[in-house]
Amino acid sequence: MHSPTRTPVRLTRFAHGGGCACKIPPGELEDVLAGLSGPVPAAGDTSLLVGLATGDDAAVVTLPGEGGATSQAVVSTADFFTPVVDDPYDWGRIAAANALSDVYAMGGRPIVAVNLLAWPRDVLPFELAREVLRGGREIAAEAGCHVGGGHSVDDPEPKYGMAVTGLADPDRLLRNDTGRPGVPLSLTKPLGLGVLNNRHKATGERFEQAVATMAALNRDASAAALAAGAVCATDVTGFGLLGHLHKLARASGVTAVLDTAAVPYLDGAREAVRDGYVSGGTRRNLDWVTPFTDFGTADDDTRLLLADAQTSGGLLVAGEVPGAPVVGELVPKGTHSVVLR
Repeated sequence: MHSPTRTPVRLTRFAHGGGCACKIPPGELEDVLAGLSGPVPAAGDTSLLVGLATGDDAAVVTLPGEGGATSQAVVSTADFFTPVVDDPYDWGRIAAANALSDVYAMGGRPIVAVNLLAWPRDVLPFELAREVLRGGREIAAEAGCHVGGGHSVDDPEPKYGMAVTGLADPDRLLRNDTGRPGVPLSLTKPLGLGVLNNRHKATGERFEQAVATMAALNRDASAAALAAGAVCATDVTGFGLLGHLHKLARASGVTAVLDTAAVPYLDGAREAVRDGYVSGGTRRNLDWVTPFTDFGTADDDTRLLLADAQTSGGLLVAGEVPGAPVVGELVPKGTHSVVLR
């Protein structure tokens, strides 16, 4: 289902980039954040269980139960970006699914979200903003997550997303620093979202499979990972599969071996790379991971696809997830964080 009144306005033309490809490059971001890990809060405050240290998907604090025992954990995250598709309703759905994904990537359950909206009020009609918000509300409802208001600003470039709060069992979190050698790697959504979105931005072609993939919640994948006993996972978004795999391997003190032939791709993804629809974000991702990666015999197109900046991608799980392809394994730490085979 798209917006009930199709608009000739191409939202992607109002953004310098699109979706998670707009992220600040990972290397630059790490330089900015260096040394900013805050002090431990005063006694009596909730404990920060997951913070900046490993660059995980969300922050997690523990809440004390009766007698000081930990009863549950609160998961907190925020995510927003510029239009990744032209249809405002679909953009809202995709942005909401992407924001909720950070909670699922930690093994949590989202309970309440607030909207984050930036809108060029003198350029784009508010009826389009309403459609964006409607899409976000419907995905949140599918997730069983309340939407309790939000914040908006007048901005030259449209942006939308959510700040999300969830709950999790502190003893059953999915973290990016708990991977161990000998564990397989599963990927729950195919790659290629970035190059197809870039083609859509350039040509107006609509890729239904890509839209459906981005709007799909990672709820079931998260539940399946927990049920299978997984303790390590991350979601694959703006830093590409290689970037997020490098972060997981680095945080866990292991090397990730990736079977390139087992990685799934969306229809048309390789053709989009061949035809040059590669974002600057994807190329920056590849530049960042190159010193930490043994590419083996992988060709240039494969390298770009593996570094492709995904928007609302799947979960990368250390463990076998029913229905998801196994794309590699974790091994003892070697010279590189990631090795392609």
